[in-house]
Amino acid sequence: MLLAIDCGNTNTVFAIWDGRQLLGRWRISTNHSRTADEYHVWLSTLIQHERLEAPIHAVIISSTVPRVVFNLRVLASRYFGCRPMVVGKPGCALPVEPRVDPGTQVGPDRLVNTVAGFDLYGGDLIVVDFGTATTFDVVDADGAYIGGVISPGVNLSLEALHQAAAALPHVDVTKPEKVIGTNTVACMQSGVFWGYVGLVAGIIRQIKAERGRAMKVIGTGGLAPLFQQGDALFDVFEEDLTMHGLTVIYNYNKDRIGPDEMAVPE
Repeated sequence: MLLAIDCGNTNTVFAIWDGRQLLGRWRISTNHSRTADEYHVWLSTLIQHERLEAPIHAVIISSTVPRVVFNLRVLASRYFGCRPMVVGKPGCALPVEPRVDPGTQVGPDRLVNTVAGFDLYGGDLIVVDFGTATTFDVVDADGAYIGGVISPGVNLSLEALHQAAAALPHVDVTKPEKVIGTNTVACMQSGVFWGYVGLVAGIIRQIKAERGRAMKVIGTGGLAPLFQQGDALFDVFEEDLTMHGLTVIYNYNKDRIGPDEMAVPE
């Protein structure tokens, strides 16, 4: 079985795959000081709870937080006897290389989403990911990442609003009953919800105009279904887009690398 790990700025997701079948998926807060032993105790408990008995033989990692990668590498080598593939590092190739300005470092999560979107739907895509940041990734006809947009994430914007204005409270992100709020909380919820609906719709419109062609829009990330309620923002929602992309990249590389290079020397 394959263990796919997607480490974001806020949460880290672990998923176990048997080929293209997702067997289990779990989320933990991202913490660079968490050790390999702590990861293993937590993960093995959940695996036993789900009664998944087949052993993990391979690991692939995508991380936007470089400091956590070392302990995840140790987890793979110490407990699963393998060298993990790490997206964006030598030895982990992409099916199609990104076409961006020379020297530009593209976030591994954005590359993985690009690969997943192309595998599922072909090219000419816009992938909108609601994470710590709200990102828009543009996928060319051949599956190459060719750039995109980064804007502040929804929860990040709410936190900034609360910190900058002492009188404004913390509020949940939800679709308000009306656009015009009649109390502080309703006003904030309306501003965040409809503000982001407008932001997403506007950026998608501008990308399509600049590209001058029809493009399919994929929504992903925890808040994507909520914002789909406000307008027909996405053509499709994919909850496990990043995890699917990790399996595609793993399968692309495993035959190139070979089992001997993936094993940890005894």
